[in-house]
Amino acid sequence: MTDALSQSAYSPERPLRVAVIGSGPSGVFAAEALIKQTQVPVQVDVFDRLPTPYGLVRYGVAPDHLTIKSVTRGFEKTLNDPRVRFLGNVEFGTDLTHEEARAHYDALIYTVGASSDRRLGIPGEDLTGSMSATEFVAWYNGHPDAAARDMVLTAGGVAVVGVGNVALDVSRILVKTVAELHESDIAAHALDALAHSHVRDVWVLGRRGAAQAKFTTKELREFGELHEADPIVKPEEVLVDEAAEAAITDNTVKKNLEVLRDFAGRTPEGKPRRIHLRFLVSPTEILADGNGHVAGLKIERNTLDEAGNAVGTGEFETLPVQMVLRSVGYKGVALPGVPFDERRGVIPNAEGRVEGRPGEYTAGWIKRGPSGVVGTNRKDATDTVAHLLSDVAAGLLSPAPHASAEAVDALLAGKSVDVYTFEDWQALDAHELSQGQTLGRPRAKVVHKHEMLTHRKR
Repeated sequence: MTDALSQSAYSPERPLRVAVIGSGPSGVFAAEALIKQTQVPVQVDVFDRLPTPYGLVRYGVAPDHLTIKSVTRGFEKTLNDPRVRFLGNVEFGTDLTHEEARAHYDALIYTVGASSDRRLGIPGEDLTGSMSATEFVAWYNGHPDAAARDMVLTAGGVAVVGVGNVALDVSRILVKTVAELHESDIAAHALDALAHSHVRDVWVLGRRGAAQAKFTTKELREFGELHEADPIVKPEEVLVDEAAEAAITDNTVKKNLEVLRDFAGRTPEGKPRRIHLRFLVSPTEILADGNGHVAGLKIERNTLDEAGNAVGTGEFETLPVQMVLRSVGYKGVALPGVPFDERRGVIPNAEGRVEGRPGEYTAGWIKRGPSGVVGTNRKDATDTVAHLLSDVAAGLLSPAPHASAEAVDALLAGKSVDVYTFEDWQALDAHELSQGQTLGRPRAKVVHKHEMLTHRKR
């Protein structure tokens, strides 16, 4: 093994070279932390398999939550820094293998998030009309992997299993009017499909009580402000006994209960669509129509035991739904050549240091699992970078033999990889904003990869 370099060995002529795999919030926050530190000169290459940066901010955040997406202004500053390069349309494992990355970078930080989802594990889950909320979100946000999907919204009833913010997002998008959605940056194909949607009833299902729901109050309140949908809550499903309520210290939970009780006390206005927020129910079987399509969802009423776990009561009902979206958690996906914990869906690590791999690190959801909001990842990434710098100071990193931007460029060119730069992305971004302005919308997304690659810096 090549001798490790001490911190003082790095210089502007031979800076510390770091590859960040993934350009979502965690990846950009990691790059930001690296260029903000003054201990060692550094160059950072941020890779993404898509031409576009920002990960879940572009493809996961709800299209009608534009203020959350304003975080990209800070990301832009980081990716515009001369010490940082964005190399889009580069797939780790093929275009850049693990072995090649180790040969060209002194350190690697994996920040690929959690792109898969957890399953319900009930009969009928693979019927047509049953899918993950992750897939549905990717479709309406214009992710290249999902944009070509033919999503025919002929279902009159939809069940959304889960009570986190993603479950609320997909439910809200399903019942919003075209006029409401027109003000968002939802992809054009999704706007058109939703304009012809037959959806009238959406059931949001939580297996435990209202006090255990994971959504935030702001997102919950939005259901009371929809133009053409009434929120429906069963009073008995939001009851909390006095002792349990007195023990609640989380202000979000308290406010959620207030909002849910307000909904439960309302007389529906007779709007054409309804959002049913249900608690203490678990899906037990997705029913088929005889042609392989969803025809209903069987659910069981629950009660909570002393430990707060949901326990079935043996009392069942069937919801008249033709579509089921599961939103019970994201899960990480293994990277070629990188250790992976299949059970937890993360890269095994100790405070961001990949186990058994000196010089390799991880941050974000692939490090700790899917929890927190966009801002949570800043501290997480900063903590990982602090450990990386500590290892540099201790002389624990082995220098890469081909540590230069030119060597990386030559490697990718030799494989005919069509690298999409940050300047290319800025040209695409300007095009989308311009097209959106023409249509009276915030943005008109380009959703197919081959079309993205035609919009470049000239």
